[in-house]
Amino acid sequence: MSRPPLLYLPADAVLAALPMADAVAAARQTFLAVSGGRVMMPTRTHLAANGNATVLLMSSLAWDIDRLGMKLLTLFPGNPDMGIPFIQGLFILADADTGTPLAVMDGRTITALRTGAASGAATGALSRADALVAAVFGGGQQAQTQLEAVCVMRPIKRAWVYDINPAAAANYATEMATRLDIAVHSARTPALALKEADIVCLATTSETPVFNDADIRPGTHINAIGVYKPQYAEVPPETVRRARVVVDQREAALAEAGDLLRPLRAGLIDSGHFHAELGEVLEGSAPGRLSVEDITLFKSVGLAAQDLFAAARAYDNACRLGLGIELPR
Repeated sequence: MSRPPLLYLPADAVLAALPMADAVAAARQTFLAVSGGRVMMPTRTHLAANGNATVLLMSSLAWDIDRLGMKLLTLFPGNPDMGIPFIQGLFILADADTGTPLAVMDGRTITALRTGAASGAATGALSRADALVAAVFGGGQQAQTQLEAVCVMRPIKRAWVYDINPAAAANYATEMATRLDIAVHSARTPALALKEADIVCLATTSETPVFNDADIRPGTHINAIGVYKPQYAEVPPETVRRARVVVDQREAALAEAGDLLRPLRAGLIDSGHFHAELGEVLEGSAPGRLSVEDITLFKSVGLAAQDLFAAARAYDNACRLGLGIELPR
């Protein structure tokens, strides 16, 4: 029996092989498999490196697609000052039946796509169908795929972006307006970004909440994906308390989601406030939004299975489209 091709997919090949609509479909499949217990996924390994830098190792196996994989991701805050990306990494994909390696691909791009796609899946399940205006906090690659995925799921007409670096916000607004063919404006303040927002995407590395609770309108949906450490939080505790909270996975949220752990430890909420996992909402075993007035909050710390399902979809598409570089075995 001939073995399948072993491919190297650099960033541009990953982008070509995994359009956002496909990435969102892979995300939905991921969360259904996670909530259904059809994924093996050890807790991610954190390594401290070079002061405040972080190295993450994430592995998973999914029986639904007979694939396994591992990602090495590095986050070095000082890199942008040297012209090097803050986030870098590689993902290795293999066949789960034989262990045969199938692909090595750019981990930074897979991470950005699968994270945006998770918010796309949550937006489709939890936001109002008539949502037209988005607000994005953060001006990096993660923030780009957030808005792209939201636009796949809802007929967004206008978006606002806020970043603590005004130049980053201005550059983001220009690039995303061209890419998505919608009006994108940079906001001078968080309150201005939220003034019209139906959907809010948080893609920062902030240790403290990035907006005031009073600025969130009834009926808003929030995707909070930027921070994954217990001591960090993008969302005010008051917003968490009045929101219907859906998580990517309860176990991961209780271990790493500072946005939820802070109000939990302060006694503002209890663990029952984590309304459901996204997979449970998608399969219909738990309700999502109950009224147009609900504030819904999707909190994701990022799961290894998201990388795996996205990478498997990218590999299959790459083989079909003749993308990537075939490596010798």
